[in-house]
Amino acid sequence: MTVREPAGRQSSQQVVLEVNDLKTTFNTRDGQVHAVNNVSFSLSTGELLGVVGESGSGKSVTMMSLLKLLPSPPAEVVADSILYEGRDVLSMGDEELRELRGGGIGFIFQDPMTSLNPVFTVGYQLTEAIRQHLPISKKEARARAAELLAKVGIAQPVERLRDFPHQFSGGMRQRVMIAMSLACEPKVLIADEPTTALDVTIQAQILELVRDLRRDQGMGIIWITHDLGVVAGIADRVIVMYGGQIVEHAPVKELFNNPQHPYTKALLATMPSIDASRSERLYSIEGQPPSLSGAPTRCSFAPRCEYAFDRCLEENPPIVSMDNNHQAACWLRHPQYTAQGSQHPPEEISLRETF
Repeated sequence: MTVREPAGRQSSQQVVLEVNDLKTTFNTRDGQVHAVNNVSFSLSTGELLGVVGESGSGKSVTMMSLLKLLPSPPAEVVADSILYEGRDVLSMGDEELRELRGGGIGFIFQDPMTSLNPVFTVGYQLTEAIRQHLPISKKEARARAAELLAKVGIAQPVERLRDFPHQFSGGMRQRVMIAMSLACEPKVLIADEPTTALDVTIQAQILELVRDLRRDQGMGIIWITHDLGVVAGIADRVIVMYGGQIVEHAPVKELFNNPQHPYTKALLATMPSIDASRSERLYSIEGQPPSLSGAPTRCSFAPRCEYAFDRCLEENPPIVSMDNNHQAACWLRHPQYTAQGSQHPPEEISLRETF
């Protein structure tokens, strides 16, 4: 399922990252797991692309596949192309990949507890990352490391460089990881749940830092999160993933104001409302995420979808473009069913009227 890029970007923006038909599978004892299925998207300079979806929808695996960070075997990554500034990442050798990781593309990993080496100080790990990509002295790298720690809200940064990871809280380790990913001012930053372990005040500081990076450095950012509120406040465009596929793709305001896929609609319904009473139960999506043991042959969301009809269970819907640079992979949005005068399956008519 290929997602073609919505039009309407400013001419001054240049595409820095382009992914075409990415597929990632894992070979296991029980067979192949199809974790990512035909994912395509692009990212421009100074743009923030939000990626949302339930756990297991393929968000993190997609982004780790871009930098060949998954162990192979069992992972197998194929794509028509993964282009960073026009260079194909899949054809890069080990040396080029080392330069790209952290230099051209920064990555904030989801779990700060396992991302830092417990036997080296935070200062050593930060300066090592800086000197790997920048031609500066050890003293300059240490000053840069202290500056980065201060930027992400760690008090007494010079002194904390001498500390080991176990001397930091979980939230502080996450801030160290953010500082490390920003050390070499990459052109692309992939942030995988970067503020999950942080309190609200520090989260606000990190979001403000991200806004500054976009404005001052023109950094393109991919922000993976479960927090739809954060996406609404910082993203330009949003990708919604489900079952290893992109099911909706739209500018952020368009997505929130006019969701076109039932899964997106359900995700938005799970957000708490300030108007809701204390006794009112939060909405939850019934059912379980799909099995990824085979390539998708039907709509992955159909078993949980209140709008599903026969075709949804028989054929995987293509992604279609609509007005306002909006795209969705749903049979209810296919021209065959939305065109005036078209014939709708009887069981679908009443459902479409309520959607």
